[in-house]
Amino acid sequence: MKNTKPSTRRDFMKSAAVLTSSTLALSLLPQFSTAIPLPTENRNNVIGPREGFSLHIGTLLSMMTWMRDVILMPVRGMTVKELDFLLDENSNSIGAMLLHLAATERFYQVHTFEGKAWGDFSKEDLNRFEVAMNLGDEARKTIKGNNLDYYLDIMTEVRENTIREFKKRDDNWLLAVDEDWPWGPTNNYCKWFHVCEHESNHNGQFKYIKSRLPGGKFSRG
Repeated sequence: MKNTKPSTRRDFMKSAAVLTSSTLALSLLPQFSTAIPLPTENRNNVIGPREGFSLHIGTLLSMMTWMRDVILMPVRGMTVKELDFLLDENSNSIGAMLLHLAATERFYQVHTFEGKAWGDFSKEDLNRFEVAMNLGDEARKTIKGNNLDYYLDIMTEVRENTIREFKKRDDNWLLAVDEDWPWGPTNNYCKWFHVCEHESNHNGQFKYIKSRLPGGKFSRG
């Protein structure tokens, strides 16, 4: 059986030198997040940074843009009648929910960009978005008779404002935590990711209602 020698001082010094040189080499590497510019993409299916925005804001915007395209796929080509269709007396129409998405995004603009609470909507915003924000009976009575472009124009207008405001802000703003948010400490990143997730939620409703349109090409029976 071969004897093993205890580590000599020479071995120790050699190992220490290797470790020190490796650590030094790592310390001399540029920090990835600051020294190496990350590539930016403008293709919808490539999630990541976007030119003209901070790292995380650009990435968030890429997710929001992707989701917006996805939720509009089921509604393309829908008629006014189809947009107004109610599955039952307690349901919301696709048209009303499209306006609801714009209303929700507008609320988060007012809250995160202007620092206002839920009850601080301007009269203009209330007149335009309050019914859509709340949905329900009032929305069933009043949000109807509009073609698809009507809803898309409003959604685009609101989103363009979001993009303009995102360009003015950095990741410190995005990561800032609101300690008093109703569901617990929440940063602006989470609030705006919720805008994206909220659209995903209604996407499922759009697809289901579309499948139930009576006598239409999307109906199952």
